[in-house]
Amino acid sequence: MKYTYYIADVFTKQIFSGAQVAVFPKADGLKCQQMQLIARELNLTETVFVLHKNNDDGKRRMRIFSPKAEINFAGHPIIATAFVLATCGDIVLSEAFTPVVFEQNSGLINATITNVDGKPGFIQFTGKVSPIVDRFAPPNGELASFLSIPEAQIDTKKYSTRLVSCGFPYLIVPVYNYETVRNARFNFQAWSQSIAPQTAAQEILLFSAKTPFADADFNARLLGSNIGLQDDPPVGTAMPAFAAYLCSFEHLQKGTYTFAVDRGDEKSRRSVINLEMDHKGEDSLTYRIGGEAVLVAEGVMTVPDALS
Repeated sequence: MKYTYYIADVFTKQIFSGAQVAVFPKADGLKCQQMQLIARELNLTETVFVLHKNNDDGKRRMRIFSPKAEINFAGHPIIATAFVLATCGDIVLSEAFTPVVFEQNSGLINATITNVDGKPGFIQFTGKVSPIVDRFAPPNGELASFLSIPEAQIDTKKYSTRLVSCGFPYLIVPVYNYETVRNARFNFQAWSQSIAPQTAAQEILLFSAKTPFADADFNARLLGSNIGLQDDPPVGTAMPAFAAYLCSFEHLQKGTYTFAVDRGDEKSRRSVINLEMDHKGEDSLTYRIGGEAVLVAEGVMTVPDALS
């Protein structure tokens, strides 16, 4: 069988920036093993397979795979899939805003596609989480040692390090300067000797409220024992936890807030993620994540019926 696929750069307006996501808009007929091998072959952070069986109610089923395993929830694929389906005509943009419902392993996701002269523009999806915020964190000296940053750079004035989980735990570490985020390097030996692994978090979201770009309020980066030393992976999946982290501080008054978070820089596929949250001081938190995408490539893959 031959399957058409598209590659989109997500959370960017500029080709060859942002995060690369492959989308197979008509993946019915593919088995789980085939999807995994295809994702491994493309070797992108995420590959999406859209299934149309039993979608009389208009829902699109998404199966998301990294080169190593299936992923239950991810944010970048929502933007990429909405963009690709609207680009190839699977979703018709007849109104100014077109709603669409996706189904990931984690559940249903509502998204909206903005119509710009018949083409997809800004895409936003909505979610609701019940976050767990733990103020227990390793001492700043330990944080600095396994992040390879100066201890004095860790923000102790406006923010503090906290563990936040919306289903997946992140150790969120604030620093004063953008350059500190960019220059950080994960030190596995220092990590293993600290109390950090006891927090259950295997990934650290390092961020600064300073960025040299006018279109962003924060710069963020993921580091951890399973992330390559030079890697700067997508941070979209961590954004619900980041929203809950911001809401956990008393100085943030109740209300609706909109921020822009950038990842990377001009030399490393910079992304800009628009994050909106309804801070009501309740146990649950409603968030909205949005961005744009650009089409990079279109191809056809031949997939044999039997794979060993």
